[in-house]
Amino acid sequence: MKILFPCLVSLLFMHLFLTGCQSALSGDRDWPHYLGDPGSNQFSQLDQITKDNVQQLEIAWIYHSGDVDTADRSQIQCNPLIIDGILYGTSPILKLFALDAATGDEIWVFDPFEEDYDLFGMGVNRGLAFWQSDDDHRIFFSAGSYLHAVNADIGKLITSFGDGGRVDLHKGLGEAAQDYFVTANTPGIVFKDLLIVGTRVSEAMAAAPGHIRAFDVQSGEIRWIFHTIPEEGDFGYDSWPKETIGEMGGANAWSGLSVDHDREVVYVPTGSAAYDFYGGDRHGENLFANCLIALNANTGERLWHHQMVRHDLWDRDLPAPPNLVTVRKDGKAVDAVAQITKSAHVFLFDRETGQPLFPIEEIQVPASHLLEEATWPTQPIPSKPPPFARQTFEESDITTRTDSAHAHVRSIWQNLRRGIFEPPSEEGTIIIPGFDGGGEWGGAAVDPDGIMYVNASEMPWIIQMIKYEKADDGLLATQGRNLYSTWCLLCHGKDLKGASIHTVPSLQGLSDRRSKKEVSELVKSGKGMMPSFAHLNDQDIDAIIAFLYNSNEPAPERSADVDNSMEWKYPYYMNGYVRFKDHEGYPAITPPWGTLNAIDLNKGEIKWKVTLGNHPGMDESNPTGAEGYGGPVVTGSGLIFIAATLDEKIRAFDKENGNMLWEASLPAAGYATPATYAVDGRQYIVIACGGGKIGTKSGDAYVAFALPN
Repeated sequence: MKILFPCLVSLLFMHLFLTGCQSALSGDRDWPHYLGDPGSNQFSQLDQITKDNVQQLEIAWIYHSGDVDTADRSQIQCNPLIIDGILYGTSPILKLFALDAATGDEIWVFDPFEEDYDLFGMGVNRGLAFWQSDDDHRIFFSAGSYLHAVNADIGKLITSFGDGGRVDLHKGLGEAAQDYFVTANTPGIVFKDLLIVGTRVSEAMAAAPGHIRAFDVQSGEIRWIFHTIPEEGDFGYDSWPKETIGEMGGANAWSGLSVDHDREVVYVPTGSAAYDFYGGDRHGENLFANCLIALNANTGERLWHHQMVRHDLWDRDLPAPPNLVTVRKDGKAVDAVAQITKSAHVFLFDRETGQPLFPIEEIQVPASHLLEEATWPTQPIPSKPPPFARQTFEESDITTRTDSAHAHVRSIWQNLRRGIFEPPSEEGTIIIPGFDGGGEWGGAAVDPDGIMYVNASEMPWIIQMIKYEKADDGLLATQGRNLYSTWCLLCHGKDLKGASIHTVPSLQGLSDRRSKKEVSELVKSGKGMMPSFAHLNDQDIDAIIAFLYNSNEPAPERSADVDNSMEWKYPYYMNGYVRFKDHEGYPAITPPWGTLNAIDLNKGEIKWKVTLGNHPGMDESNPTGAEGYGGPVVTGSGLIFIAATLDEKIRAFDKENGNMLWEASLPAAGYATPATYAVDGRQYIVIACGGGKIGTKSGDAYVAFALPN
């Protein structure tokens, strides 16, 4: 008895200890889908990390891929998957890897660029898709123009899928699009034995159509296709001019998809038609651009749709997958779909019928003053919830940071067109929220109570349309200037200085950094966020290089067999992606410059709004908020975790009131959406720290936080 009693006490103590651990860590352990679940709700039931202990978080592990770009132009935007204790993510140069999720130890690495095949640039990757059947475990992700199927256990291509383990994303888009830029930054979504995929395409001329395709997960064959730019006989065909509809591109679902497995419906958000900023050749509403589309996931048949922007001229793509939520409406539970927008609105629909849960108002909007342009006379605005970012830039919003900053900004502001849906103009038009939102690809988190948590950037941008005047003085560089205006100016700018929106480098002094041969190869193959321009002929590429190198050589006679159809066909081009800043590089508008918002979707009300982050160089005791990329995650213990901001930190907030409870510095900015998961009874928060945007340094790390063991 003396021996048995201590054993019984030990067993009882162990039982109580294990019971306590179970109560402190409830809910699903994995993060098995992009943004957490098929409904893209960025929510986890895990509750070990609480409001009371979150201050104790420490770094559990750091994984360095070693792939950082020393010129600070690489990024990581990946929201990783965590399945059965294995973390799957991607590096800055899109190597796919598997890690022990408890330790960060590398298990395997797959390099999609190791083989010698045609790739249209590297770009970025925001997530992965996982499918399994018995012992067959597959990771799907895109790199360049290819969709890859990788064995999740060993990190090798599954050669029975497509062509040796990959499928060309040009497949099914038509013969005319075969040389155009096509990739996928966000993953497809798995439904039964289908992988339903959207793509990123060009936003200027020579843009591929953004059709939605469902690939067989085992063979790679296309099982169905939905034409986002309708073909003759399709619904929506009459919303385009018949003489040009076959030449149109864009209307693509680059931001991701959500699926309701019970209803067997996939919800598809689309972007603008190309060219993004001028639509003189695409008069009409332009279905299915800027739409939320509900499709039968088995067949691709359209069930319903709503268009958020008609005849888009502002690059108002739907920027994130919709949230599939349940809300209380008139005392009843309603399964709904909520779509955030770059303009910081939330549209809420009945998931089954597509009926708005709050009235949508049609507002009259200004007409365009540009030649041959025809803006649509009205635009839809939801009556509730109110927008979660400013909609106008009034004189009272002009920065007061310093007297000289105020005077500088006001002198520019007073000469610009401004107002809600004010169209692009030759004078210059203020876009607020800017081209990057408002809402962006980081998405919104929604908890089971129907409360949405979404961050917003509050940065005004300026769009100016410049008349295109083709010049020809017999110099190759002059031909190159025309071609540069056509293909390069949108990102690199009229002054060749580049743009931080896509981490675009300056081309000034290019001849001191790269040879003509290197530049030619880059134009043909693409690199990083730069797409391939393989559709351009050698003479056109030589002309662009002559312009960049300030060459005085005469233009050779063009061969009779050279295709001249790639010349700019519009009367205007856009001046490039320009943030509106003061003379010292700070936002032209008064703070906050970044916010985190809680929106009650049941009532259509903003519950709270707090400043998110602080702009470098500003007083940390009075945070200004900061621009950001990447979204929040909300947990069962009532915490919101978010990085996103350019001040290179990750933070935790109380979901009830927005109070900040914890923050930690990162090795580089976490421009990604975090993930949370548990292994062996321990909850982790992991964030990709890739930096490389908005002037911040690049990084190659994934950092996981957890409570002390």
